[in-house]
Amino acid sequence: MLDFNAPYTLTIGGKALPGSGELDVVNPATGSNFARCPAAGGKELDAAVAAARAAFPAWRAMSFEQRARYIARLAEAIQENVEPLARLLTQEQGKPLQQSRDEVGRAGTLSVGMTQIQVLPEVLLDDAQRHIELHYVPLGVVGVITPWNAPINLAVGPMTSALYTGNCIVLKPSPFTPLCTLRIGELMRDIFPVGVVNILAGGDELGALMSTHPHIDKISFTGSVATGKKVMASAATTLKRVTLELGGNDAAIVLEDVDPGEVAKKIFFAATVNSGQVCMAIKRVYAHEKVYDALCTALAEEARKAKVGNGLEPDTVLGPIQNRRQFERVRGFIDDIRQGPGKILAGAEQPSGEGYFVAPVVVAEPGEHSRIVVEEQFGPVLPVMKFSDVGDALRRANDTRYGLSGSVWGKDLARATAVAAQLEVGTAWVNQHRATLATVPFGGAKESGLGRTYSILGLRGNMEPRVISILKG
Repeated sequence: MLDFNAPYTLTIGGKALPGSGELDVVNPATGSNFARCPAAGGKELDAAVAAARAAFPAWRAMSFEQRARYIARLAEAIQENVEPLARLLTQEQGKPLQQSRDEVGRAGTLSVGMTQIQVLPEVLLDDAQRHIELHYVPLGVVGVITPWNAPINLAVGPMTSALYTGNCIVLKPSPFTPLCTLRIGELMRDIFPVGVVNILAGGDELGALMSTHPHIDKISFTGSVATGKKVMASAATTLKRVTLELGGNDAAIVLEDVDPGEVAKKIFFAATVNSGQVCMAIKRVYAHEKVYDALCTALAEEARKAKVGNGLEPDTVLGPIQNRRQFERVRGFIDDIRQGPGKILAGAEQPSGEGYFVAPVVVAEPGEHSRIVVEEQFGPVLPVMKFSDVGDALRRANDTRYGLSGSVWGKDLARATAVAAQLEVGTAWVNQHRATLATVPFGGAKESGLGRTYSILGLRGNMEPRVISILKG
């Protein structure tokens, strides 16, 4: 078991090291600092990259089965520390404790799930003259930069995908939520060979140094569209490979044959889990005019009964927004709604006092070009719009620069599936949302990302295709 009272340290070359600076970590439920941790700079980054490059030849030489055993040991170690990791996650991120437990458990499940996938050579041609095979080989050192909304799951998933495929890693968590990731680094020091895993906390400037570092071969980044574009531009200086999982403005289209009360519970959860701070949360709802009023009423009722509070308190449904900057942005959306054409059905009264709390808001018909419809709110504010023609609903749902995911809700599965197939997204769900598996690729269309995570596609994204062409005779 980890010692959660021990000082936080960086993991570089298998050692626990201090940084050249420190970070204050705020508990968003109180708005006050509750911990400090070391922060790395360029010197620590160079040491971590050098350690990873030195470890790479031996790690690459292992079989997939051998590397999978290391990842299985990591999953077991995470499972042994679920409760203290979950409590620490709630303190630094804000989400309710049960959601933190779910995130910790999911990190291990998805990691082990990816190691069940085989990345095998493919025979492209075998005739009398030639035998040609396509192999996939590891890139080298993968830099992983993770966000603050799901810091454990979005660190362990990309990290183990890179490790399983034979790469060594340098990982940087968000400066808002570095603590759980540093603790997981402590676990990995006792499991993985020296230098294979390196974990550095630091500010945004450290991420910029990673994306331009000449000896990092790939960047895996999860975060906003704006930052993802900067990562891609800076990675281009060395032609690094990139996987970008960016923001979304997911639409849910609700057809006229649904039970409004039944789907409202599922839609509300998919929109407000982790206080709406999920890239693939439902951000907009388009409901058929025949069920529109009933759905709005049911969504507003779900919002009114959801308890907002400290994630460590029993029965909390929505914790705080994770940081002050995002809190002020979400409150700005609510202020804009108050001055617009929409009608606030729930959440007109907002909490005051310490902590970054936002009561869930349901707003009817805010205007098709209002901020809450056009932009990604990343908070528990849900606009609901009416349609009469499904073609019009699809046009409006697709009228966005985002294309992460979306969903269609209806009892006629054939019809709902046909509608879902027309959503311009990376993942289109039917009668569900936020459903991911280790064996199913996930990622965005349009400006919502580049490349895929999970599945054989995600694994190959950490590898270079190599053709072996043999002339016979």
